[in-house]
Amino acid sequence: MKHIYMLFIALTLGLTAQAQLPDGSIAPDFTATDINGVEWNLYELLDAGNTVILDFYATWCGPCWSYAQDGTLEDIYSTFGPDGTGDVYVFALESDDGTTAADLNGTGGNTTGDWVSLLNMPIIDNAASIFNSYACTYYPTIYTVCPDYTLVESGQASFDGHITAAFAPCGNTISGAAPMLSYNGDNASCSGGEWSASTSVENIGSEAITAMTFEVSLNGAGQPDVMWTGALSSVGSETIDLGSYSTVGTLDYKLVSVNGESWDAVDIVNIVSSDETNTNIQVRIMLDNWPEETGWEITNSTGGFVAGEPIGAYAGAQNQNTYVTTDVSLDINECYMFTMFDLFGDGLYASQWGNNYVDGYAHVVSMEGTEAVDWVLEYSGASGVEFAELVVGMEATTSSVGISENDLTSSVNVFPNPFSDNTSLTFTTVEAGNASVVVYNLVGQKVIERNLGNITAGTQRVELDFASMEFGIYLVSLTAGGETSTLRVTSTH
Repeated sequence: MKHIYMLFIALTLGLTAQAQLPDGSIAPDFTATDINGVEWNLYELLDAGNTVILDFYATWCGPCWSYAQDGTLEDIYSTFGPDGTGDVYVFALESDDGTTAADLNGTGGNTTGDWVSLLNMPIIDNAASIFNSYACTYYPTIYTVCPDYTLVESGQASFDGHITAAFAPCGNTISGAAPMLSYNGDNASCSGGEWSASTSVENIGSEAITAMTFEVSLNGAGQPDVMWTGALSSVGSETIDLGSYSTVGTLDYKLVSVNGESWDAVDIVNIVSSDETNTNIQVRIMLDNWPEETGWEITNSTGGFVAGEPIGAYAGAQNQNTYVTTDVSLDINECYMFTMFDLFGDGLYASQWGNNYVDGYAHVVSMEGTEAVDWVLEYSGASGVEFAELVVGMEATTSSVGISENDLTSSVNVFPNPFSDNTSLTFTTVEAGNASVVVYNLVGQKVIERNLGNITAGTQRVELDFASMEFGIYLVSLTAGGETSTLRVTSTH
């Protein structure tokens, strides 16, 4: 059954994919009582100007549990719910009427955990009739409903993705001050040395932020609170220093006060140590039976994209159980992070879903010419280890030969970056030939595809129009002169 769930999740995350109710449909009204005895009516909330997010799930659904543990909807409810700005309501609707209250509390035989303790938003049990009225066919199904009763299937989006769906398309604004956190500090300790933590705070509300208090902990040990004062106006952003540390592990920082009022926004970041490697490495992946779930990237110490493939790049039956390799050149004495993504959250552990399914593996190896001389990452799905993200740090300490540097990569530039609406891609080729540009979003969907035709040698300039797209991160893949280079860009529109 796993392959069915995989497809369902892929459809949920692909915001332009077919939904059970097409985007723009009128959301069916309902009245329901939550497990605390509070009665809710959808249209009453919408008529009051609220946006409503509906999360249809089941207690036994592994992907539902993984997404709930991620805390995205919990953060949305804390920040923008009735105890935050008061603009968004989030409901968790347990939609399998065959489950029990014990399952909901994590003590039954048909559950992944204690949902009551995990979720901070209203929980509506026995919601199968609502699930059916929304024509749902899989878990989780997550809809965002605007005050005009129209809906979109927002799916298992990021915090930013849900905010985009909840406000811009709905034509409403966030009242008061509304900080949105995004970690932008170090993700690895290079050479075992000190690393610095920081977060970017964007005010997406209507009023200025003048004071913030952060609680910080590292590996569960409390660190000094971080206090900030200033004047962060609407749509402005500010980088907040969260301190420097010498120990790697889990950094947990929480925004607890904004303008003197209680707040509840949490971000958790894993900081890793860096393994030494040559400047030439090779990424080797044996894809499992669901290659469309897999993606990976290498980023440098500033978060800049170096190499990788987005989730969905390996889609297609022809890539099932296929071995793929990618050679990557690193700069000496620079630190990097390799991150592998699995959309379903089970890593490459395919055999758990049936005897006919083949486990995959992922290796990152240090190369000397064409020979592997050391292992940076050696992961096997057969080990039973599951993951949504697998991260390892690398530090290129030794120069190596045998793999020529991609001349195209060194000449490609996108400016401005970040940008609003439009940006320019420039690159230089040493020979004439066909060229093309493809832009992917972070779930692997092509959002721009340009065939540049047969170009002449020299410097080229291509204008890219993002005006109709959501703000966020995109991957720009340029092919020219028989070489391919990929850059990560950020649209702030």
